[in-house]
Amino acid sequence: MNSSDKPNPVLLVHGINDTAAVFHKMAPYLTQRGWTVYDISLLPNTGEAGLDSLAVQVADYIAKTFAPEQPLDLVGFSMGGIVSRYYVQRLGGIKRVQRFITISAPNNGTWAGYFHNGEGCCQMRPDSGLLYDLNRDVEMLEQLNFTSIWTPYDLIILPPKSSQMPVGKDVQLPILFHPWMITDIRAIKAVAKALSEPLKSDREASPKENRQLQRTPERQKSPQHERNI
Repeated sequence: MNSSDKPNPVLLVHGINDTAAVFHKMAPYLTQRGWTVYDISLLPNTGEAGLDSLAVQVADYIAKTFAPEQPLDLVGFSMGGIVSRYYVQRLGGIKRVQRFITISAPNNGTWAGYFHNGEGCCQMRPDSGLLYDLNRDVEMLEQLNFTSIWTPYDLIILPPKSSQMPVGKDVQLPILFHPWMITDIRAIKAVAKALSEPLKSDREASPKENRQLQRTPERQKSPQHERNI
């Protein structure tokens, strides 16, 4: 949660051949625990459209749905993880997203991208220019709370370790199938935990504040008249 104890709204972004309905278990779980949950259905969802163009849909939805000063948290599943990354890294999302979670996303590409020649599928291949572009400055994700949740048993993200990232938190779960990564209670709880983490900016500020509190009494211990006794 935020330092104000009021959680950010959460936007869920689905994967290929899915709609927002795919979050039928995750969304109510989060809502019951205090989050205001939003979702978007991307069109087309078949891998025909470029992921960068789908990211524009995400950007437009956010601009229309939330006030300009409203921060939010973002969860992207599979293809939706890359669409969300493009929004964060290339369309200004880095300025307002505070917690960003990818679930079984092909962050370094998937061999399954070769099964279809649609532009979006091609962009999810290991050698795609879009992934190369996003990964060359992936360090920018260190500015927010970033978490990658994945399973070593994934048969859609090939190899499964492609979901791993050199930044943020890495959460590996022993879940057998790719679609179960947004319905299995272990994955849903992992998402809730990541959404509950204190913001990196708050964690970095706290040690500084503590050090200041520790130094202040030391400066007041020895007033001048005591040293003259």
